[in-house]
Amino acid sequence: MSLPDVLAGIREAERAAGRPEGSARLVAVTKGQPVDVIRSDILAHGTFPLAEGRAQELRDKARELPDAEWHFLGALQRNKVKYLRPVSLVHALEATWQAEAIAEAAQGWGHAPDVLLQVQNGEAQKHGVDPEDLARVLGEVRATGLNVRGLMVMAPYDQPEAAEVLFQDTARRAHDLGLSELSMGMSDDYPLAIAAGATLLRVGRSLFT
Repeated sequence: MSLPDVLAGIREAERAAGRPEGSARLVAVTKGQPVDVIRSDILAHGTFPLAEGRAQELRDKARELPDAEWHFLGALQRNKVKYLRPVSLVHALEATWQAEAIAEAAQGWGHAPDVLLQVQNGEAQKHGVDPEDLARVLGEVRATGLNVRGLMVMAPYDQPEAAEVLFQDTARRAHDLGLSELSMGMSDDYPLAIAAGATLLRVGRSLFT
């Protein structure tokens, strides 16, 4: 596959779900890909958010691609927050201390990224906020001054039925919290995420073949 193929799949899934074209936005996950490949395989086809899961890799690539819109997907460590200055959206916030660290660093940057709260998906090894704690954590993160745009969740690998239920549940929780952004769906399950209301699709592997 390639980026045009993925975009065609997204548009098809939007139509099948009765959603407007462009209501689900592709976020190109570029971790492990050199900058020249990002230029040829992604940016040659248009302007898309680029996402990294490692803070130092993001820092280095953002120096070469300073005009790109950068998102951060990884588990956030306190000593890596300083590398997130180029980021406009953090997808995987899961603790109040992370919000506090970002807000503190942002005072020196002169701007702060928006954030999404990552929802725990039920797998013991996965990160995220316990769904029952979302309202409390949302209030605490907002108290730091950061703008919480929505929720993010990772579906269990190769379990489409579980993914469908998880996406629908996450969309319901976002609605109940008054949040509009939903970062859900990856290369294998983005049509299910679109059907459930995803607005950001984190696709990587399918873009680089």
